[in-house]
Amino acid sequence: MKKTQTKAFANLVGSIVFGTLGLWALVQTYSFQEAGGATTYVQPAVFPRIMSIGLLIFSVALLIQSVWKLLRMKPEDDMAQPAESINFIKDKGVLAGLAVIALCILFVVGFEPLGYVLTAALVSAAIMLLIGKRNALQIILVSVLVPLVMWLLFYKLLAVNIPMGVLQFLRDLVDKI
Repeated sequence: MKKTQTKAFANLVGSIVFGTLGLWALVQTYSFQEAGGATTYVQPAVFPRIMSIGLLIFSVALLIQSVWKLLRMKPEDDMAQPAESINFIKDKGVLAGLAVIALCILFVVGFEPLGYVLTAALVSAAIMLLIGKRNALQIILVSVLVPLVMWLLFYKLLAVNIPMGVLQFLRDLVDKI
Protein backbone atom coordinates (compact mmCIF):
# COMPACT_ATOMS: atom_id res chain seq x y z
CA MET A 1 0.00 0.00 0.00
CA LYS A 2 1.18 3.51 -0.77
CA LYS A 3 2.09 5.62 2.23
CA THR A 4 -0.10 8.42 0.85
CA GLN A 5 -3.18 6.25 1.39
CA THR A 6 -2.54 5.47 5.07
CA LYS A 7 -4.01 6.89 8.26
CA ALA A 8 -0.58 8.35 9.11
CA PHE A 9 -0.59 10.38 5.90
CA ALA A 10 -4.18 11.51 6.54
CA ASN A 11 -3.03 12.71 9.98
CA LEU A 12 -0.13 14.54 8.33
CA VAL A 13 -2.49 16.38 5.98
CA GLY A 14 -4.87 17.19 8.85
CA SER A 15 -2.03 18.54 10.98
CA ILE A 16 -0.92 20.85 8.16
CA VAL A 17 -4.47 22.10 7.53
CA PHE A 18 -5.24 22.73 11.20
CA GLY A 19 -1.76 24.15 11.85
CA THR A 20 -2.30 26.64 9.04
CA LEU A 21 -5.72 27.53 10.45
CA GLY A 22 -4.24 27.98 13.94
CA LEU A 23 -1.44 30.19 12.62
CA TRP A 24 -3.90 32.33 10.66
CA ALA A 25 -6.15 32.69 13.72
CA LEU A 26 -3.18 33.62 15.91
CA VAL A 27 -2.09 36.32 13.46
CA GLN A 28 -5.66 37.67 13.34
CA THR A 29 -5.78 38.06 17.13
CA TYR A 30 -3.05 40.69 16.96
CA SER A 31 -5.36 42.94 14.95
CA PHE A 32 -7.99 43.04 17.73
CA GLN A 33 -8.50 46.40 19.40
CA GLU A 34 -7.64 46.77 23.06
CA ALA A 35 -10.49 47.56 25.41
CA GLY A 36 -10.40 49.48 28.66
CA GLY A 37 -6.83 50.73 28.44
CA ALA A 38 -3.76 49.34 30.14
CA THR A 39 -5.53 48.44 33.40
CA THR A 40 -7.64 45.69 31.81
CA TYR A 41 -5.84 42.36 31.80
CA VAL A 42 -8.39 40.35 29.84
CA GLN A 43 -8.64 41.75 26.35
CA PRO A 44 -10.89 40.60 23.47
CA ALA A 45 -7.96 38.72 21.93
CA VAL A 46 -7.11 36.60 24.98
CA PHE A 47 -9.44 33.63 24.48
CA PRO A 48 -9.01 33.40 20.67
CA ARG A 49 -5.24 33.66 21.16
CA ILE A 50 -5.25 30.83 23.73
CA MET A 51 -7.38 28.65 21.44
CA SER A 52 -5.21 29.29 18.37
CA ILE A 53 -2.01 28.58 20.34
CA GLY A 54 -3.58 25.34 21.57
CA LEU A 55 -4.53 24.42 18.00
CA LEU A 56 -0.96 25.12 16.89
CA ILE A 57 0.53 23.01 19.69
CA PHE A 58 -1.68 20.00 18.93
CA SER A 59 -1.14 20.40 15.18
CA VAL A 60 2.64 20.39 15.62
CA ALA A 61 2.39 17.33 17.90
CA LEU A 62 0.28 15.52 15.29
CA LEU A 63 2.68 16.59 12.53
CA ILE A 64 5.68 15.20 14.41
CA GLN A 65 3.83 11.98 15.23
CA SER A 66 2.69 11.54 11.61
CA VAL A 67 6.14 12.13 10.12
CA TRP A 68 7.64 9.75 12.69
CA LYS A 69 5.08 7.06 11.80
CA LEU A 70 5.53 7.55 8.06
CA LEU A 71 9.30 7.17 8.34
CA ARG A 72 9.21 4.11 10.63
CA MET A 73 5.92 2.49 9.61
CA LYS A 74 5.69 -1.27 9.19
CA PRO A 75 2.90 -2.90 7.16
CA GLU A 76 1.30 -4.40 10.31
CA ASP A 77 1.07 -1.02 12.13
CA ASP A 78 -2.39 0.38 12.83
CA MET A 79 -1.45 3.66 11.14
CA ALA A 80 -0.40 1.75 8.00
CA GLN A 81 -4.03 0.76 7.41
CA PRO A 82 -5.90 2.47 4.58
CA ALA A 83 -7.47 5.77 5.61
CA GLU A 84 -11.24 5.88 5.44
CA SER A 85 -12.56 8.29 2.88
CA ILE A 86 -15.36 10.64 3.81
CA ASN A 87 -18.28 10.35 1.45
CA PHE A 88 -20.26 13.55 1.97
CA ILE A 89 -23.33 12.13 0.26
CA LYS A 90 -23.64 9.01 2.43
CA ASP A 91 -22.35 10.28 5.79
CA LYS A 92 -25.19 12.12 7.55
CA GLY A 93 -22.87 13.26 10.36
CA VAL A 94 -20.63 15.10 7.92
CA LEU A 95 -23.63 16.66 6.22
CA ALA A 96 -25.03 17.78 9.57
CA GLY A 97 -21.65 19.27 10.50
CA LEU A 98 -21.47 21.16 7.22
CA ALA A 99 -25.03 22.38 7.71
CA VAL A 100 -24.15 23.74 11.17
CA ILE A 101 -21.11 25.51 9.72
CA ALA A 102 -23.33 27.04 7.03
CA LEU A 103 -25.83 28.12 9.71
CA CYS A 104 -23.04 29.77 11.70
CA ILE A 105 -21.99 31.67 8.59
CA LEU A 106 -25.61 32.72 8.04
CA PHE A 107 -25.75 33.84 11.68
CA VAL A 108 -22.77 36.14 11.12
CA VAL A 109 -24.24 37.46 7.86
CA GLY A 110 -27.68 38.10 9.37
CA PHE A 111 -26.49 39.49 12.71
CA GLU A 112 -26.30 43.15 11.68
CA PRO A 113 -29.28 43.50 9.29
CA LEU A 114 -31.75 41.20 11.08
CA GLY A 115 -30.46 41.69 14.62
CA TYR A 116 -29.33 39.25 17.25
CA VAL A 117 -32.70 38.01 18.51
CA LEU A 118 -34.22 37.19 15.12
CA THR A 119 -31.03 35.68 13.69
CA ALA A 120 -30.37 33.59 16.81
CA ALA A 121 -33.99 32.39 16.84
CA LEU A 122 -33.87 31.29 13.20
CA VAL A 123 -30.47 29.59 13.52
CA SER A 124 -31.32 27.82 16.78
CA ALA A 125 -34.64 26.59 15.36
CA ALA A 126 -32.81 25.25 12.29
CA ILE A 127 -30.21 23.50 14.45
CA MET A 128 -32.92 21.99 16.66
CA LEU A 129 -34.62 20.62 13.56
CA LEU A 130 -31.28 19.37 12.29
CA ILE A 131 -30.56 17.39 15.47
CA GLY A 132 -33.97 15.76 15.33
CA LYS A 133 -36.24 17.83 17.56
CA ARG A 134 -39.78 17.69 16.20
CA ASN A 135 -41.87 19.19 19.00
CA ALA A 136 -42.98 22.48 17.42
CA LEU A 137 -43.88 24.12 20.73
CA GLN A 138 -40.48 23.28 22.21
CA ILE A 139 -38.64 24.55 19.12
CA ILE A 140 -40.56 27.82 19.09
CA LEU A 141 -40.24 28.45 22.83
CA VAL A 142 -36.55 27.65 23.08
CA SER A 143 -35.49 29.36 19.86
CA VAL A 144 -37.41 32.56 20.68
CA LEU A 145 -37.14 32.84 24.46
CA VAL A 146 -33.46 31.96 24.89
CA PRO A 147 -32.16 34.65 22.49
CA LEU A 148 -34.66 37.16 23.89
CA VAL A 149 -33.62 36.51 27.51
CA MET A 150 -29.95 36.57 26.53
CA TRP A 151 -30.44 39.93 24.80
CA LEU A 152 -32.24 41.31 27.85
CA LEU A 153 -29.43 40.17 30.16
CA PHE A 154 -26.78 41.73 27.98
CA TYR A 155 -28.72 44.91 27.31
CA LYS A 156 -30.05 45.67 30.79
CA LEU A 157 -27.58 44.03 33.20
CA LEU A 158 -24.32 44.31 31.28
CA ALA A 159 -25.18 47.44 29.25
CA VAL A 160 -23.99 45.82 26.01
CA ASN A 161 -25.65 47.27 22.93
CA ILE A 162 -26.43 44.29 20.70
CA PRO A 163 -27.93 44.99 17.26
CA MET A 164 -31.69 44.45 17.11
CA GLY A 165 -32.18 44.93 13.37
CA VAL A 166 -35.83 44.71 12.40
CA LEU A 167 -36.85 44.23 16.05
CA GLN A 168 -35.63 47.69 17.09
CA PHE A 169 -39.09 48.40 18.50
CA LEU A 170 -38.36 45.86 21.28
CA ARG A 171 -35.38 47.90 22.44
CA ASP A 172 -37.50 51.05 22.38
CA LEU A 173 -40.18 49.24 24.38
CA VAL A 174 -37.68 47.97 26.96
CA ASP A 175 -36.19 51.47 27.26
CA LYS A 176 -39.63 52.83 28.22
CA ILE A 177 -40.03 50.29 31.01
